[in-house]
Amino acid sequence: MLELLSNYADRSQFFNLFNYITFRTGGAMFTAMIFAFVLGAPFIQWLRKKQGKGQPIRADGPEGHLLTKKGTPTMGGLIILIPLAVTSLLWADLGNPYVWAVLLVTLGFGAIGFVDDFAKVTKQHHGGLSARVRLGCEFGVALVAAVIMLAAEWIATTPGQPHDVMGFINALFDGEPLTAVALPFVMNWGVQLFAFYVLFAMIVIVGFGNAVNLTDGLDGLAIVPVMIAAGTFGVICYLVGRIDYSQYLGIPHVAGVGELSTVLGALLGASLGCLWYNAPPARVFMGDTGSLALGGLLGAVAVATKHEIVLAIVGGLFVLETLSVMVQVAVFKRTGKRVFLMAPVHHHFEKLGWQEPTIVIRFWIISTIFALAGLATLKLR
Repeated sequence: MLELLSNYADRSQFFNLFNYITFRTGGAMFTAMIFAFVLGAPFIQWLRKKQGKGQPIRADGPEGHLLTKKGTPTMGGLIILIPLAVTSLLWADLGNPYVWAVLLVTLGFGAIGFVDDFAKVTKQHHGGLSARVRLGCEFGVALVAAVIMLAAEWIATTPGQPHDVMGFINALFDGEPLTAVALPFVMNWGVQLFAFYVLFAMIVIVGFGNAVNLTDGLDGLAIVPVMIAAGTFGVICYLVGRIDYSQYLGIPHVAGVGELSTVLGALLGASLGCLWYNAPPARVFMGDTGSLALGGLLGAVAVATKHEIVLAIVGGLFVLETLSVMVQVAVFKRTGKRVFLMAPVHHHFEKLGWQEPTIVIRFWIISTIFALAGLATLKLR
């Protein structure tokens, strides 16, 4: 649609607006929000008919979940993913490889999560796909996306040169900015990883996908921090994609990555529409279908913008939730004792007697603080 409407830019000032990323980001947000609103109610009814008992609830989890959440359908992440995909195809520049790479991760991880959710509902057990199969599929999708994004950056930074497979492989070993990790508070480039950057990018994408998945345990707990992170990275994408702003701020410039602001705008709008139904008490759960896909999307955007470390700050809430699980497992295996009453840490506070809305809203506040800290790193260099 962008290419079609841009052809009329010289005839009307209105059509010229479609050449601006900011306008298309707003349009994508509004379109996705309306789409999700309209899709939500009938889709939830359809899920209730198909799933019957809904998502299985862990018997060893907080006692209240068996009463308040039993029978709630899952796979509600499709209320986000369908509007997100359709809206991105309508408003984004489809000639931009970063858009396709991020959509590949989003829909690929969404498909993996969907199969996992389907297995849980079918078996009526909280265990879905095996960890080995799931991670193998996730790393496969992340590898393809990372190569696409790195190849796009390499081609953009080497105009007039032949672009073939061997040239790309050589570039990965040359120590160029292509394979460097930018550090907060440091001007321009930071740590050089050479070809290992591909593995690093895969770990970021897969790791953040699963971090958001671990956080999605209470009504609305994951979706709002995802929206906060998406809004923050929408700004980062725009700044990184503009050579004038990136030079002024001393951050890496990646040509073309600003177009991802449109995709993130679609994510914000679709998430707002879904939140209408996911707010406490939730009428539908995102499930792995939604949480895994949205986390993977944020990880892919961080790789595209060379702001992987900043993602760990902006998404600090997801990092803390993941660390709580890692610490709990490590200490229990070593000593047989638990650091938390239950992991992830939001369940620990439930066990302490905190009400679910209290935990959710306080975690939203923490997520906002992390996002502001992440934005501050752009200027403090």
